[in-house]
Amino acid sequence: MSSAPKVKKVVLAYSGGLDTSVIIPWLKENYDCEVIAFAADLGQGDIEPEALKEKAIQTGASKCYVLDLRKEFMEDYVWPTLRAGAKYEGTYLLGTAFARPLIAKYQVLIAQKEGADAVAHGSTGKGNDQVRFELTYAAMDPSLTVLAPWKDPLWDLDSREACIDYAKERNIPLTVSKEKIYSEDGNLWHLSHEGGILEFPEKEHKYDMLQMSNTFEQAPDTPGYVSIGFEKGIPVSVDGVKMDAVELIEKLNAIGGEHACGLLDIVENRLVGLKSRGVYETPGGSLLYKAHELLETLTLDKSTMAEKQKLAQTYAFLVYNGEWFTPLRQAIDAFVDETQKVVTGEVRLKLYKGNIIPAGYSSPHSLYDDELGGFSDVEMYDQKDATGFIRCFGLPMKTRALMLGDKSNVDFGDNQVDV
Repeated sequence: MSSAPKVKKVVLAYSGGLDTSVIIPWLKENYDCEVIAFAADLGQGDIEPEALKEKAIQTGASKCYVLDLRKEFMEDYVWPTLRAGAKYEGTYLLGTAFARPLIAKYQVLIAQKEGADAVAHGSTGKGNDQVRFELTYAAMDPSLTVLAPWKDPLWDLDSREACIDYAKERNIPLTVSKEKIYSEDGNLWHLSHEGGILEFPEKEHKYDMLQMSNTFEQAPDTPGYVSIGFEKGIPVSVDGVKMDAVELIEKLNAIGGEHACGLLDIVENRLVGLKSRGVYETPGGSLLYKAHELLETLTLDKSTMAEKQKLAQTYAFLVYNGEWFTPLRQAIDAFVDETQKVVTGEVRLKLYKGNIIPAGYSSPHSLYDDELGGFSDVEMYDQKDATGFIRCFGLPMKTRALMLGDKSNVDFGDNQVDV
């Protein structure tokens, strides 16, 4: 077993939660190093800079940075992912995934400013976040030593319960207990919940952890409506009122949360090879994804739409896997930027007990032609032309059937009805 690295000063990604509160004294006890805490305000709602700084210092940090990164988070990380249409495994809107590279980026910048020789995070060896943090460190400053206590041979706190006991022994104030032990991660975009009863997919949970959303039962019995305006794929207004990115998502979170929109209970495939169950609250983000998708159906041609949908899956994997600072992600952004030049318009949504229903959408760049879209004959489209088109389009299938005859092995199915 290799010996522990020698470090003098480390910058810790700090939230004030259970894991990172424990890690500050643990690093000092086991590495005899100075610990600088860094907390990123991404809109998680519980950031009180002075209180957080005081807690970090009382816990053993020499200094604590608290930076308001909400605008950069929304404009440089959330909007590009939304415009790409990226959803991991078709459902997860990547709320935790695209937050980590931003946090890690500023960890490195602070480490360079402070002359630190190491960075640290509180992610476990079972999760995705360890990869997201450490790939960003590698991309930005590979000279830094990375300390990850949950993977450290010296770490003997093998559960959240053990961490709670460790914290109590050192009089570290906690916001979790052994009875309510959900692991939560929040920001402007979403709030995730893991642990506790969620570790058992066969069990129904009671939605007792929700903070951004009503349950489906609590949502209003009458539908609500909201209109969202886009310019080149970027959300810019709600109900006709122009807003900046932070104000806009806060407004949509309130609207979507009231109607229980964006609640997910899913089992996902983590990068490290295991499955995990989580509950996600993404009320405003779910409204934005639906509205953006609807607007693209009006404004993108068939071939561009098809290619963009393929790349959306690639983009989702890149973000989920922590590969934000890669040439491929930047190259896809260039493609997406070109497609979004026409994604301008207004989308109206009807919201009812978790359902997000189209209620009308329009764009000055719409490719939808009222006459072509109807059933009546029009000058631009002669229905008789379809006869020749189908004959040509189906020629390979017809040729194969004629050439092979009974040898074509066409499967008519096992459940045929006698004719």
